[in-house]
This record gives sequence, structure tokens and C-alpha cells, in this order.
Amino acid sequence: MTENLSVAVVQAGTPLFDTPRTIDKVEHYCRQAHQAGVQLAVFPEAFVGGYPKGSGFGTHVGSRSDSGRDEFRRYFESAIAESGAESQRLAQIAADNQLYLVIGVIERDGGTLYCSAFFYSPDGKLLGKHRKLMPTGSERLIWGQGDGSTMPAISTEFGTLGAVICWENYMPLLRAAMYAKGINLWCAPTVDDRPTWPFTMQHIAIEGRCFVLSACQYLLRSDCPAEYEPIQGNAPETQLIKGGSLIVNPLGQVLAGPLRDAEGILTAELDMKDVVRGKFDLDAVGHYARPDVFSLLVNERPTRAVTFNE
Repeated sequence: MTENLSVAVVQAGTPLFDTPRTIDKVEHYCRQAHQAGVQLAVFPEAFVGGYPKGSGFGTHVGSRSDSGRDEFRRYFESAIAESGAESQRLAQIAADNQLYLVIGVIERDGGTLYCSAFFYSPDGKLLGKHRKLMPTGSERLIWGQGDGSTMPAISTEFGTLGAVICWENYMPLLRAAMYAKGINLWCAPTVDDRPTWPFTMQHIAIEGRCFVLSACQYLLRSDCPAEYEPIQGNAPETQLIKGGSLIVNPLGQVLAGPLRDAEGILTAELDMKDVVRGKFDLDAVGHYARPDVFSLLVNERPTRAVTFNE
């Protein structure tokens, strides 16, 4: 394992409903990260495809409007496919800038959208993906649920990468499963801009004795089309998502951030030996566990609505 690692979390907003422009923005920030010597860059939740905060998609209990259906169509068309041209371009951006890229995307599969995190390698390969298991609140109107087949632990020369998206971080059993997979580079793409979020990230870093890299969007009303009508208001300077990205070490110390009220990149140099130093007195799924009292069963099989037997 490489002892030292240079990492970055990117805090930026999606040009909503404009995927080509969004990927140009990914390229801009990856180039900036590469110039700073970064080896691993993490982007926010739903960065490619967008997080339509404040939109109701014309829904009320028991009814959907025609305009809401058309808004969903537009959102669906902004999403990307795992093997599509947009994904291939993201892979090329990772290769061009010689870094690992973990990025939140809205993934299109059949007629369903998923809030996913894609992992790309410095040689331009898609290493894996994680689909958000439990969309939060009204997200369930527009996103499907992932299953246990997309919870990767990706081995690299500097550590083991994994991603837990936004409020999935509040699922204690999911955290336990990821700790058991040996995740020591915990990527937390999010749009949670509340002042309580950094405490959650510090808790996970301490509980899992891992580095936590949380990237949050910073989204202005001006990043959205003129006809977009967020509930927060239509003034161009209105902050729809306020940021709060940060990087935390395995003892819960904040190495960078939280960054608020602006776009930008946070960087940090990680001493990967801190992971083992932290395990000395706490290994939540090892010497600090009680498997004779508590146990967890994880189903990692894909779940499909229709299965054909040949």
C-alpha cells in the first residue's frame, strides 16, 4: 500500500439539464486537481444528471401533472448509462488527468433512474458503481432503489475505496457492511448542506477508523434553466444547495473544510498508516465487535423483476 495519498473533494453545482456542459465542468475541475498533484478526486451526489432541489415534478398525493411528466422526461434525458458515451468520456477524463475519479451520477437503466456513484481508474476504466439503496423522501418519486449487488470495495495501490451516498450514511447496518469490506477511503457524495452533516462525517471516520471524503454540491438558481421553478425562489443568487464539503481522518480530525457558500476544491495529504494507528483501540468489525451477540446478514445478489431461465 502506498503510504501517502493526495486527495481532493470538489464542491460545485450541476448546470441542470445540460449534461455536456456538466461533463466539461468535470474536466475543468479534474484538470485543476491534476495540476495540484491529486491522485483521487471525489465529486458530489448526482453531479452528472443533476439534483433538482426544490422541484416537485408536478406531484401531489394521488396525482401527477402533465408538466411534471415532461419535467421528468427532461431529467431522464439528462441521465447517463453505464456504458454510454458520457461514461466513456468520464473515463477518458480520469485517464487524461491520471487520477481515480469517484463521481455521483444519475444513471439511466431501462425506464428507471438511479442515484449512483461511478468509480474510474487512472487508466480510464470503469471499476465499479454503487446505486443508492434508499432514496430519501421525495427522491423516491424520481429514483429507484439499488440492491446489494452494487456495494463495491475497490482495491487500489493506496487503499480500499467505497462510496456511501448522502443519507445512506445514516444506515448503521450499511455502515457495518462497508466496514467489514475493509473500506478505508470512505467517499460520501452528498447534497446535504446542513450544519449537522460534518458531525456525521466525523462520526463515521471515528467509528470506521477510515478517511472520509465528503463532496457536496454548491448550486445556485442561476445554474438552472429560466423555466425552472424551485420552491426556494427565483432570484439568480438564491443558494439551492450551500455546500459543506470536508475531509476527515480516522481519528475524526477535520483535515480540510467544511467549505460553504462557494464552489471550490479542498485537498489534503493522507498518511494511510493512520488507518492502522486508529484500529489500535477500535475495530468495529474486529476486536471491538461481539459476533456472539450481534450479527449481520448481507444479501449481495442482484434482484430483478423478471428472470428468464434458458
